[in-house]
Amino acid sequence: MLHIGMSKNNILLITTDQQRFDTIAAAGNYAILTPHLDWLCDEGIRFERAYSDCPLCVPARATIMTGLHAWNHGLTRNREDIFPIANRTTLPGVLTQSGYQTRAVGKMHFSPARANYGFEHMEILADYYRWMEKIGGSPPLNHGVGQNEMQPVLSSCEEHHSITNWTVDRSIDFIETRDSTRPFFLWTSFSNPHPPFDPPESVWQIYQNIGMPAPWQGNWSDEDAGEAWRFHTWVLNGADRFTKDQWSLIRRAYYACITHIDYSLGRLFARLRELGHLDDTWIVFTSDHGEMLGDHGLAAKGQFLEGASHVPLLIRPPSSEQSNARWDDKRGTTDSRLACLADILPTILDCAGVGSEGLNIDGLSLLEAHRRETLWGECCNYHAVITEDWKYHFCERGAGELLFELNNDPCELDNLSNCPEFSDRKTDLKAMLTEHLRGQQHPAVESGELRMLSQIPSAREVRAHSWRGLHSRHEPTDVLH
Repeated sequence: MLHIGMSKNNILLITTDQQRFDTIAAAGNYAILTPHLDWLCDEGIRFERAYSDCPLCVPARATIMTGLHAWNHGLTRNREDIFPIANRTTLPGVLTQSGYQTRAVGKMHFSPARANYGFEHMEILADYYRWMEKIGGSPPLNHGVGQNEMQPVLSSCEEHHSITNWTVDRSIDFIETRDSTRPFFLWTSFSNPHPPFDPPESVWQIYQNIGMPAPWQGNWSDEDAGEAWRFHTWVLNGADRFTKDQWSLIRRAYYACITHIDYSLGRLFARLRELGHLDDTWIVFTSDHGEMLGDHGLAAKGQFLEGASHVPLLIRPPSSEQSNARWDDKRGTTDSRLACLADILPTILDCAGVGSEGLNIDGLSLLEAHRRETLWGECCNYHAVITEDWKYHFCERGAGELLFELNNDPCELDNLSNCPEFSDRKTDLKAMLTEHLRGQQHPAVESGELRMLSQIPSAREVRAHSWRGLHSRHEPTDVLH
C-alpha cells in the first residue's frame, strides 16, 4: 500500500493534448527524443496501462476536473452546450478550499471559456493570442493547415513566440510570483501535439535522419470489420489517403511537437529546482487522449483502440528528505494496474494530503493499493470493456465488433471476434458491456441485447460534411492550437 500521510507539498499537473502512450523514449520508443519525460520515468512511477475513458478533448478534461467517468458525468461528445463541471465539486475547487494557491495555464477547453470552476486564476489560449497581437510577432497558424488536418507543416511563428513556449513562460512566471505562504497547485496544459503538427523548424531538423516506426496494420482494418472505426478519419482529416512515406513525415512532425514540449519542460523543471521547489513538488504528467497516427489506416481519436485511448501517465513524488524513505523503492518503476483519467482527481488530492473521502467520484487514488478489474469506455458511438488481458469494442454504427487478447496482442493486430475458439470470451465481455449500458438505460440496449443504432455511412457521405478544424488567428478562442 503506497499511501502514507503527507504534508502539504506543491503539485504540478502537466497535460498534453492528443499524445499517445508510446511516445516516451524511456518507455521503449527509441525513435523519439524525450529527455525530461524520461527523467520523470526514472524518478517516478510510470502507469503503463492508463486510458482515457472518453478520448475526446472536452469530456476528458471534464473527467480530470470532476473525477467522474464520462458516461457518468454525461458528456461523451465534444459539446459545449452541456458542460458537466458546473455545479460539481472540482479538483481545483477542493484544493483552493484546502489552502492551495491554484493556477491554470494553457488549454482548458471549458465552457464558458473563462469560468474558473475552482481555480483562483487562469491564463487560457485566448490570452496567448491577445499577447501575440500586442507584441506583433510573426502570426501563429499562418500556414493555413487546420486543427484536424494532419499534413506536416512548420510553425509560422518564431519558436520563442510559440504557444508551447508561452505556456511554459507563464507557468514559470506563476512560480516566481506566487504566494510563498501557501502551497501551490499548477495545471500546465499544452495544446500540442494536437494537429496541426507544426513544430518549429529547429526541432523538425533534429529528426532529419531518424527513422520513424511504421503504423500498425491489423488483419481486420482493410476488411468490412474496419468500416465502423473509420468515421473520425473520414470526417476530420482524410488520413486514409496518406501513403507510407507521408505517414513517416507526419510521424516525424508529431514527434517533433512532443520533443518541443519536452525540451520546454526542461526550462520549467530547471526553474523549480533553482527556486527550491523541486524537492517538495509532486509532478503528474498525462494526456487527455491519444492519436491513431496511421494505425490500421486510421487517424485522430474518439475510439478505444490503443493509439487513441491509451495515454501516458507518470507520477514523480517529491524528493525531500522526508519523502525519500517513503518513495525511493518506487522510483523508476512501472505499475501495470488499469488506470484512467478519473483517477487524477483522487490521486492529486492524496498527494495534497486532503483525501477524497465523501466526494461523489469514480476515480481511485493511484497512491493506494486499489486495483480495478474492469474499465468501461464510451465515446460518441463507440463503447469498450477493458480487462487486464482483454478488450472488447462495440460500435453502434453497423453493430461493429472487435475483440483483442491484449497480453498476446498489444497492438490489436488480430481481431478474434469471429473466431469460434474465443466465442465464450466474447459472449462474456459482450454481456458485461450490455449490462453496464443497460444500467444507464442506454438506447444501444434493447430487450437485453446490444443493437445497431445506425448504418455505417459511406466515405463519400461523411467527407461531404467533414470538419478539418479551419480556424485563423483572428478567432482567438480557447480551442485554438
